[in-house]
Amino acid sequence: MSTCPADLVAFAGRLADAAGEAIRPYFRQPIPVETKADSTPVTQADREGERAIRDLIARHYPGHGVIGEEFGESDAGADSVWVLDPIDGTTSFVTGRPWFGTLIALVHKGETVLGIIDQPVSGERWVGARGRPTTLNNRDISVRPCAGLGQASLDCTDAAMFTEAEGAAFAIIRDQAARVRYGTDCYAYGLLAAGFVDLVIEATMEYYDFAALVPVIEGAGGTITDWDGAPLGRGSDGRVVAAGDSRVHEAALAHLGPAA
Repeated sequence: MSTCPADLVAFAGRLADAAGEAIRPYFRQPIPVETKADSTPVTQADREGERAIRDLIARHYPGHGVIGEEFGESDAGADSVWVLDPIDGTTSFVTGRPWFGTLIALVHKGETVLGIIDQPVSGERWVGARGRPTTLNNRDISVRPCAGLGQASLDCTDAAMFTEAEGAAFAIIRDQAARVRYGTDCYAYGLLAAGFVDLVIEATMEYYDFAALVPVIEGAGGTITDWDGAPLGRGSDGRVVAAGDSRVHEAALAHLGPAA
C-alpha cells in the first residue's frame, strides 16, 4: 500500500471521535481505578473507549482484525489489523492531567500505514498516513532541525521504566540535553512531530503503545526506531527512540545501542 486510502483515513477519524465521546465524560471525575496484572491502571473510560472503536470496526470492516490493550486480539492474522490503545497515559488521565491520548493504528500486511494520536479533551488530533504528510488538526506539520544533543529537548514518560543498564545510557543523553521533561506519554510524540520536542526515549512499551506513533513521526519527517536503530514492529522489544532530526537520532543511538 503506497498511499493509505482517504476513506480509511476518514474512518480512523470516526474511530477517534467515538472513543473521545466515550472517554470525555470520565475526565476529572471520581471514577474507580483498577490495577491490572501488569501493575498498570485501568478505568471504565479505557474499556468504553476501546469498545466504541471495536464496535465501529466490526460494523464497517468486519474482515479486519483488532489488537487492543483492554480486550486483546481478534483475527490478528488478517491482512488489515487495527492496533488500539484507548487511553495511553491512564496515570495522567486518573490524576486529572491532560497528558494522555487515544492511539489508533492500521497495519496492512505487516506495514503500519496509518496512525492517530488523539487528545479528546484538548481537541488535538495528529494523523499520520502512508504517502501523506502528518497533520495536526488538518494542518500539515513537520519536525524541526536540531544539530545535536546539546540543543535537544528530551522527553521520557518515566525514567523508572529503564533497567539499570538502560538507565545509565539514558542518563548520559539526559545530561547532555538542553531540556528534559517527563510524564507526557504519547503527547510527547505529537509535540515532536509538530516541532516542539527533539527526542523521546522510552522502554517497556507494548505494540499498542507505539504502533500509531510510527506513521505520525515519519510523516512529519522524523525517525522512530528501536534502540538498535531497527524499524518498530510487533516483534520489537519495547524500547523506542524517536527524533525529529536524524543527527539527534544517530547521537542517541550511539549511547543506547551498547545498553542492549
